[in-house]
Amino acid sequence: MSWDVIEGNWKNFVGKVKEQWGKLTDDDLAQVNGKREQLEGKIQEKYGYGKDKTKAEVDDWIAKHK
Repeated sequence: MSWDVIEGNWKNFVGKVKEQWGKLTDDDLAQVNGKREQLEGKIQEKYGYGKDKTKAEVDDWIAKHK
């Protein structure tokens, strides 16, 4: 699945994102609004991950939801 699909259906994916990254709040996800870079930034902020680890986690998450 491409990120464009996720971005276009963001409201449908918010719950799945919260399952994966429970530290993200509803406000965080509203700010992300489907933008991958914003999501990665919020994950880095909340979890203290580096850029590479965050990108890998998001890639794995996308692969799980194909």
